Amino acid sequence: MATLKDVAKEAGLSVGTVSRVLNNRGYISEETRESVHRAMKRLNYQPNEMARSLSRQRSSMIGVIVPNIAHPYFSMLISCLENAFHREGYEMLLFASHGKADQEEEYVRACVSNRVAGLILCTGSVKTARLRNLGFPVVTFERFLNDADAGVECDNYGGGVLAAQELISAGCRNVASIGGGGDVSMPADGRQEGFLEECGRHEDVRVHSFSCSVERILDMEYLPEICRFLEQVPDVDGVFANSDVIALQVISALQKKGRKVPKDVRVIGYDDVLPLNIINPALTTIHQPVAEMAEACVMIIKKASQGESFPVRTIFHVTLVRRETT
Repeated sequence: MATLKDVAKEAGLSVGTVSRVLNNRGYISEETRESVHRAMKRLNYQPNEMARSLSRQRSSMIGVIVPNIAHPYFSMLISCLENAFHREGYEMLLFASHGKADQEEEYVRACVSNRVAGLILCTGSVKTARLRNLGFPVVTFERFLNDADAGVECDNYGGGVLAAQELISAGCRNVASIGGGGDVSMPADGRQEGFLEECGRHEDVRVHSFSCSVERILDMEYLPEICRFLEQVPDVDGVFANSDVIALQVISALQKKGRKVPKDVRVIGYDDVLPLNIINPALTTIHQPVAEMAEACVMIIKKASQGESFPVRTIFHVTLVRRETT
């Protein structure tokens, strides 16, 4: 079995330099880093992660807790985080909590046991007191900061404003906002808030709002509730859904009622993580820069681990992507 000394010899470098590459310490040129990785590959060298963890008190793993791996938004986020981890030399320790607070707290304890370099928290159920004094940085993703070290969000309120402006400019005067529900206050609530306030600035616009039940966040079966809501507002001519998953089911519900999109009703979603341009009609949505947000989470943890300063709250701009549904 190859050793660290063997890798150093194969790469033509000192053992200390190879060690710094593996532990991501100090300045390392890209040429040196690549030389070490080529040598490791040739020798099939596998670092002893536990030994490395004990030697520097932290592993190269970053914990990630999401509510649901199957949801397209979180699938995209996990993929973006994985890419960012690979570029920065980290590994992912992934957990799906399915909205269970006790399970989330168990996963936080698992992160402590595994000496993670940091934790990215994408759920809203864990008690914030559990995030204090963990010994590693905690970054929240699209949830309120509370007792975490830093938070990364998109401009949810601004996204709601953009959606309202798009529907109103398209001639909609009887509009509705459909939210994903949830019993914990989250930054995403700002989407509906921005939409309703922007609509309220127009005297000739009637606006309705509806929030699906909490359970739908996990099973994504919004259709029955959406159908019941649309029966209450049969003459609605514009709908803003606070996720693309909801928006697609809104279109399905409208089609079941014989209403055409966009001729009879215009629809806007939020997230832009699905292949929406191949859906007929292609969905207009608010684009959230998930890849850039994921990168920001990783860089915050990296800066914290190196003793550098980092932003406590980072908010990314969103943009309207106009397609066929408006």
